Amino acid sequence: MSKPSIPKGTRDFTPTVMARRQWIFSVLRNAFERRGFQPIETPAMEALTTLTGKYGEEGDQLIFKILNNGDFLGKAQEETLAAKDSKALGFQISKKALRYDLTVPFARFVTMHRNDIPMPFKRYQMQTVWRGDRPGKGRYQEFVQCDADIIGSTGVLCELELVCLFHEALSALKVPHYRILVNDRRILAGIAAHLGVTDRLVDWTVAVDKVDKVGVDGMCNELDQRGFGAAVQEGTRALFADRPEGLEGMAALAEQFPTAGVREGTAALSTLWGLAAAEGLGAPELVFAPGLARGLDYYTGAIFEVQVVDGPVGSICGGGRYDDLTGIFGMPGVSGVGISFGADRIYDVLEHFQAFPEGLGVGLDVLLLHMGEETLGQVLSAASLCREAGLRTEVYPDAAKLKRQFKYADDRGVPFVLVIGSDEAAAGAVTLRNMADGVQWTGKVQEALGRIRN
Repeated sequence: MSKPSIPKGTRDFTPTVMARRQWIFSVLRNAFERRGFQPIETPAMEALTTLTGKYGEEGDQLIFKILNNGDFLGKAQEETLAAKDSKALGFQISKKALRYDLTVPFARFVTMHRNDIPMPFKRYQMQTVWRGDRPGKGRYQEFVQCDADIIGSTGVLCELELVCLFHEALSALKVPHYRILVNDRRILAGIAAHLGVTDRLVDWTVAVDKVDKVGVDGMCNELDQRGFGAAVQEGTRALFADRPEGLEGMAALAEQFPTAGVREGTAALSTLWGLAAAEGLGAPELVFAPGLARGLDYYTGAIFEVQVVDGPVGSICGGGRYDDLTGIFGMPGVSGVGISFGADRIYDVLEHFQAFPEGLGVGLDVLLLHMGEETLGQVLSAASLCREAGLRTEVYPDAAKLKRQFKYADDRGVPFVLVIGSDEAAAGAVTLRNMADGVQWTGKVQEALGRIRN
C-alpha cells in the first residue's frame, strides 16, 4: 500500500489553522462590506479560451488545463501529435481550465450579467485559484484570493478607496510593517519609450518586475537575455537610483524621463497622494515605487503591491487599473480597478510574527463529562442550557475513565469542564472545573453558566 500524499503546492488544514484562516476571511469580509462591496462567486472552471491570452506568455503556461471527458485524444490532430506541439495540443484535448485568478472571470461575469448589476459595480470575491507555479515558501499551486473591484468608473476616487481598503483591512489584521507600493503603467510605458523600447513593452516590464527576486544586476541580465542593449539596461538601472519619495520623487522622475506617459502617470498619482493624505494615509505605509511593474498584461493605469518589511514571503497583496478587460468579451469601453489580498501569504506573515490573536484555535467553551447512564439525562439537559446561553458545548460521547476525558479536554484546549456525577445529580448541582488553574466550584447550573461567561 502506497503512503498517502497530496500534490506539491497544496496543503491540508488542521482545525487550529482553519480557525485562523476563518478569522482572516471574516476580517476581510467585514472590511469589504463596510465600504459597500457586494459578494459574488464564479465557477472553479472557466472555458480555456476565457483564460488564455490574459496573463502574458508566462502566465498562460501556469494555467491548469482540464482534460476533456471520455476519449480526450479522439479530437487530437495527428500532425499536432507528430509535431509534439504541446500548446496546440492543449486546445485540442482541453476545453476547460481551473481559474488562474478572479479578475478575468469577473470581467466575464460583468459582461454576462450587465443588465442585472448597477454601474459602477463594487464586488468582492473570496475563492480558490490554481496556478502551476513551482512550489516554495509563500508560493502555492492552490490558494485563496480575496478580491475587491470597482468597475464602470474611471474616477481616481476608486483608486483611493482601494488604497484605503488595503490600509483598513491590513491594520485590522494586525499585519506589521506593511508598505503599499504604487506605480502607474503609463509611467512604465513612458520610461520605456524614453529608452527606445516601443514594440517590446511587455518583455521589458516582465524583466523589470523580477527586480525584487533577482536584484538590479539580475534584472539587467534578464534584459540582456531578452535582447535589450546596454543603453536600455543602464537606463532601466536608473529607475532604482536613490531619489526623493512621494510627490518629490514623482516630480524628479518626470524630469528624468520627460515623456507624455510619465507626465500623465505622475499627475494621476499626485492627485491620489493628495486625496490619501486627506484620509490620513501617507508615509511610511504609502510608497511611490517607479520600478513596480506587475506582470499581468491587462493593467493599464495605477498598479499596487503590498510588501511586509522583513516578512517571510514576497508581496501579500496586489492589483491595478484595467481599462478594457471586458472588451475581450464583447463589452468594450468599461474601465475597472481592483485589488487582491493573498490570504495564504497573509497567514504566513502573521504566523512568522506570531501576530494571531490568542484563543482562535479554541473550538469549545465547555465540555460535559460522561459519568454513566444514570446521570446522562441531567448532563444532556445541562448541555442544552449551555447552548441556549450561546456557549460552544460538547458532551463526551463515552463513559470512559476520567483521566481519558480530562486529557481530551486538554487536547481541545477547553477552558471549562462540567461534571454531573451521582452526588451532583442528587443535589441538583454541577461541578465546574477551570482547566487553566484546576480550581473547582459546585453549585446550580445557572450559576455555573454565569461563571463561564465571566
